[in-house]
Amino acid sequence: QLQLVESGGGLAQPGGSLTLSCTASYRSDFSINVMGWYRQAPGRERELVATNTMPDFKNYADSAKGRFTISRDIAKHTVYLQMNNLQPEDTGVYYCNADGVLGYGLAFKYWGQGTQVRVSA
Repeated sequence: QLQLVESGGGLAQPGGSLTLSCTASYRSDFSINVMGWYRQAPGRERELVATNTMPDFKNYADSAKGRFTISRDIAKHTVYLQMNNLQPEDTGVYYCNADGVLGYGLAFKYWGQGTQVRVSA
């Protein structure tokens, strides 16, 4: 139906940068409206990091403003998260998300498998 494949996680030093990518593959009757990134730190609930809503409206968590940039390549069905000035509190599993509707109006929400980001000296 719809698959989200994430990449780009890994280990970064404080002050460093990482870029996450998430590519969606789906049937033609899926219409994706929102793609975004959420993260889950150990022992904590999943939280919003940033979303991109068609045509190009961007929303960021306060913790991400000024450091992270979300972008979307519609033609490639891909959303990116450029993360700069990473801090240890950014450590967690980052999940890609896609929200939209099917051709007959049924809403959907899909999640990727998650990619680990660890920020440590």
